[in-house]
Amino acid sequence: MIEAHEFIEAARERGFGWYAGVPCSYLTPFINYVLQDAGLRYLSMSNEGDAVALIAGIALSGNPAAPRRGVAMMQNSGLGNAVSPLTSLTWTFRLPQLLIVTWRGQPGVADEPQHELMGAITPTLLDTMQIPWELFPTDGAEIGAALDRATAQMDASGRPFAFLMQKGSVAAYPLRTDPDRPRRRSTALAVPRPPSPITESPRPTRQQALRALVGLTAGDSTAVLASTGFTGRELYAVADRPNHLYMVGSMGCVGLLALGLALARPDLRVVAVDGDGAALMRMGAFATIGAYGPPNFLHLLLDNGVHDSTGGQATVSPGVDFAQIALACGYAQAIDAENLDDVATWLAAKPMAGSRFARLAIRSGTPEHLPRPRVSPVEVARRFMRHFQPIAGDS
Repeated sequence: MIEAHEFIEAARERGFGWYAGVPCSYLTPFINYVLQDAGLRYLSMSNEGDAVALIAGIALSGNPAAPRRGVAMMQNSGLGNAVSPLTSLTWTFRLPQLLIVTWRGQPGVADEPQHELMGAITPTLLDTMQIPWELFPTDGAEIGAALDRATAQMDASGRPFAFLMQKGSVAAYPLRTDPDRPRRRSTALAVPRPPSPITESPRPTRQQALRALVGLTAGDSTAVLASTGFTGRELYAVADRPNHLYMVGSMGCVGLLALGLALARPDLRVVAVDGDGAALMRMGAFATIGAYGPPNFLHLLLDNGVHDSTGGQATVSPGVDFAQIALACGYAQAIDAENLDDVATWLAAKPMAGSRFARLAIRSGTPEHLPRPRVSPVEVARRFMRHFQPIAGDS
């Protein structure tokens, strides 16, 4: 058994300063320690996949030659929630992170019945996802070497590495104070308009909205991250710029990926371009962004009421007031934009106490012969990171 500080301080020496996850009793000492250290950051996530996406944003914020390091922590049952971002975000874009996965239901160790199957298959699941792993170190003398092996693997592959934590690996550490507990902001807000029916016209097309966004965002100071599907492909068709990231897969994760980037890079303005189907898939992201979102983060949702890239099947977004949800979750501002001029005004507004949200109703449909990006996801990420080299002294 080790003490929490032994691992966390050794990890800090190797550049690990960001932690995100969903609690497990095995992880309690780590979470309590990080929460009470002003030099570290722990973010409480709605689910484990969101933690992976956010820590991927931390990785995206650094220099590809000297990446920033973050840790996603979860119970092994949460690997199910994390499969999509682990297989189609971190693997696809080569965004490394350290995973600490607790081994509930380990064969031969008494546990609750709901952990039995996942406990039996956890090592195989990590192997299947091509995530190298080893048992979490339980001897203080082993910690440095274990972390060195992990970082060497991460740096060489650009992919996550996992420590599988067994019961009783870390001694208890009390939570005396919780300085980082999120508080709902009390900023005075205008009540947004209720959402209009998607079928109302005229509505801009997605391409018109993205073209306007490109014209209103400076390539040297604004990062634009586009959701998977036609949103990323149309942004690429409008303008392929090094400040763009075209998400593929990991549906619903663009907001958390962008949040990690915005938190780690306060010198940048970060715009996440979401879709209604994607946003509905991970609604917990609204609560996380509302709690932790910084002033440099803007969340733009293009709502056409359908899953456009899979044939136009309807979503339930016409009955959802996204702007009111964003306000209820703690965004500093949320609007229902009626037209592209409203979006332009929203983009140009002065920063507020926290993150801002805008929902714009658009028409469904997409141009014929829409190209797919010819640059690979790995090169998109590396180009993006090189373009936004961290400013001197930024940490």
